[in-house]
Amino acid sequence: MKKLKFILLIVFCCPLVIFSQEDLLREIDTDSVTDNYASAVFKSLKIVNFESTKLVAKKEFMFVVAHRFGSLENGLDTFFGLDDAVTRLNFIYGISDGFNISISRSSYQKIYESALKYRLVQQKEGGFPFTIVGYNSLMINTALEKDNLPKLEFEDRISYATQLLISHKVNTNFSFEIAPTLFHDNYVMLDSQDNTQFALGLGGRHKLGKRWSINADYGIHMNRASDSPFKNPLSIGVDLETGGHVFQMHFTNAQPMNVNGFLGQATGDWGEGDIYFGFNLTRIF
Repeated sequence: MKKLKFILLIVFCCPLVIFSQEDLLREIDTDSVTDNYASAVFKSLKIVNFESTKLVAKKEFMFVVAHRFGSLENGLDTFFGLDDAVTRLNFIYGISDGFNISISRSSYQKIYESALKYRLVQQKEGGFPFTIVGYNSLMINTALEKDNLPKLEFEDRISYATQLLISHKVNTNFSFEIAPTLFHDNYVMLDSQDNTQFALGLGGRHKLGKRWSINADYGIHMNRASDSPFKNPLSIGVDLETGGHVFQMHFTNAQPMNVNGFLGQATGDWGEGDIYFGFNLTRIF
């Protein structure tokens, strides 16, 4: 227990240093191959819900505000989800061009998260055909209450996820990604659900214009309990790239924004109009 708390303290106390602002247009307008390495495979850190293989550049500090309204299915009763919105604030810093650290807080289940994202290999013309990035996150669910769960221990609040993000830029307009994922929740809502769960993410981006693209991703849960009420997450969105900002607008059947949440606890149903509108707003400093 003491060892676990010590590890958590190190992860969550990584210093964040804000450096001078870089012009995001430099990245937006770069869509070529640099030193034979494919660039601009994805323009945002996320496709929609899934992490993309893009990383924050060295010594850059990125702030992401992610917002999900409630279900559109409820109509005017909740003002099309406005009354039930959740927000996630994420701070990412580039230790190097290929290694990022981040911390975030989500109002959904009051989750605090720390994550590492690191490039293992990069797609190269005439060389290796894929970009491969690792992503590891550690989450603490502070919404669990001992009044409802008398046997609740600190360890029950812990979740973690490990992903391998594998992308390929087919041409200037189209990129795709697959994301084998392992995620673990020390506390699960259903006794029949394994704590350790497996999923496969599929996603892609198609460029519609110099500043626009359509993005989509889908998660296939491999060992969901047969009596689980949760669904596989399907998300479709549009990216708008402007100087200093990347603005993502999307529809999804998963309101949670952490890996374990959208893969393991998506409740919406596209067939019934039970979906959530949301956006991600990115700013680089």
